[in-house]
Amino acid sequence: MTITAAVSGASGYAGGEVLRLLANHPDVEIGAITAHSSAGSRLGELQPHLLPLADRVIVETTAENLAGHDVVFLALPHGASAEVAAALPEDTLVIDAGADHRLEDPEAWFRFYRSEHAGTWPYGLPELPLGGAGSGGGAGGKQREKLRGARRIAVPGCYPTSALLALTPGFAAGLLEPDDVVIVAASGTSGAGKSVKPHLLGSEVMGSMSPYGVGGGHRHTPEIEQGLSNAAGEPVTVSFTPTLAPMSRGILATATARVKAGVGIASLRAAWEAAYADEQFVHLLPSGQWPATQMVLGSNNAVIQLAFDEHAGRVIVSSTIDNLTKGTAGGAVQSMNIALGLPEGAGLNQLGVAP
Repeated sequence: MTITAAVSGASGYAGGEVLRLLANHPDVEIGAITAHSSAGSRLGELQPHLLPLADRVIVETTAENLAGHDVVFLALPHGASAEVAAALPEDTLVIDAGADHRLEDPEAWFRFYRSEHAGTWPYGLPELPLGGAGSGGGAGGKQREKLRGARRIAVPGCYPTSALLALTPGFAAGLLEPDDVVIVAASGTSGAGKSVKPHLLGSEVMGSMSPYGVGGGHRHTPEIEQGLSNAAGEPVTVSFTPTLAPMSRGILATATARVKAGVGIASLRAAWEAAYADEQFVHLLPSGQWPATQMVLGSNNAVIQLAFDEHAGRVIVSSTIDNLTKGTAGGAVQSMNIALGLPEGAGLNQLGVAP
């Protein structure tokens, strides 16, 4: 069975990464490649690494150009996906890599995005443990069950992907307190997109790190709280601070939460092991080894380690992903595979690159 796929926003980092993965997918034929301001250009002018597709001409992002495909990937700016998706047939699998359909609470959407909520689609993080799991992913199941047969999927943000994979096993298992959750994450500059911005110039970034979105202002905060709250079965409050790191790709998140009385390292580790023991793309490292962004560069893998700070009564979880692969395009392709009944890892067998 050959699946035809169209990719919008093909001139950007996320769209380019979707194309990179689809080019190696055994069951996918790439159809329309679309964008807005770069329509009419050769793809090779904007994505020179995609050599097999270099001579393809980018066309305008319209419902007419995207229609007629089995799958449509929307890698568009926030607020632009909903109108395009609404014009596509209901039987087309539409996968939104933007934020338009991630949040469940319309008030949270308006508070952070200042526009009308477009509705909520199934959340494309297959490994996410659901609430009531008891031991971090057993009885409560996983999010992938909600993706089978879906025709509309919202891909998570890159920061929420790393943060939720880090902490949901503990909340799903009932081991963590819902208040006083603190997450600090460092991201490469590609997370800000391809638009020209002075603070992202090489001379500004090289050899320097800086925080942004400080004080609860980052738009991924309600998405992280939503995922943790669903796992915990009660509201979870998160303090999230992102930082910009001098690298092109990757996220390293450090997430901490207070553990409940009587919880120790043995029960904590057992919960994370149970949550991810059978997962192809989420790896809990052996005790004593810690994640580094280089481990996952260019791959759909997430690498995790945890420790128990007995003095502070907190679990500390380190999680690393490639923000463009597992954090965006890899999650999108993985969700497509599940929705269409393909092998979940199809087209996603890339290992990390080192050095």
